[in-house]
Amino acid sequence: MANEMTKKTRKSAPKPANRRTGEMAPAAPVSPKPASNRAERAAERRGAIIEAAMDEFIARGFAATRLDDVARRAGVAKGTIYLHFKDKESMFEELIRTAIVPMINRLWGTPPQPGASVRDMVEGFAKTFIEEVATTRRGDLVRLIVAEGPRFPEVADFYYREVVSRGLAGMRALIELGIARGEIKQKNLARFPQIMVAPALIAVIWQSLFSRHAPLDALEMFRVHLDLIFGERRTT
Repeated sequence: MANEMTKKTRKSAPKPANRRTGEMAPAAPVSPKPASNRAERAAERRGAIIEAAMDEFIARGFAATRLDDVARRAGVAKGTIYLHFKDKESMFEELIRTAIVPMINRLWGTPPQPGASVRDMVEGFAKTFIEEVATTRRGDLVRLIVAEGPRFPEVADFYYREVVSRGLAGMRALIELGIARGEIKQKNLARFPQIMVAPALIAVIWQSLFSRHAPLDALEMFRVHLDLIFGERRTT
């Protein structure tokens, strides 16, 4: 019995004090529990799904894209997609919301530069659109909507609300400013802002269909278009 008590005492006895300082020896360090990164991992998976969805939509079109293929490309289970999106349409809407809407907000949310002419501002819009949409994968999404929008009106309606209506409202405001300043003589142009942005849409369509036959300088085309509206620039 005494031996057993001695063993228990030895097991539960505190660690000996440091002979030099008289302090108790430090206990073995306990590794802190890692911070929860569940939200971060979920965001990464969502981003991977959106990226895979863009690849699939561009490669196959809206109608032929399957959630199974998106999941396979993203490296997730198909059920994981439903944790983030209710269906293919909502996934495509999120793709538009993340790939194109921020650019539209940036274009029309930036105050005009002091002293800049309306023509300069419109040309700046054209340059940004051509560089960031017409010649990139964003342009593929626009072309997809043009091609399949009639068959999927809900998708076209979403794109109109989130992108087209904002772009036209911003362009109409610029046209009205140009009319007020006397830079634009044709006052009816404010009724049809589509005329101002028409070359941008032509550039998107031409890029995919005919550029291999006849490369198009979209920005120079836009400048010629602006000459017709504002008059040719004077050269010194």
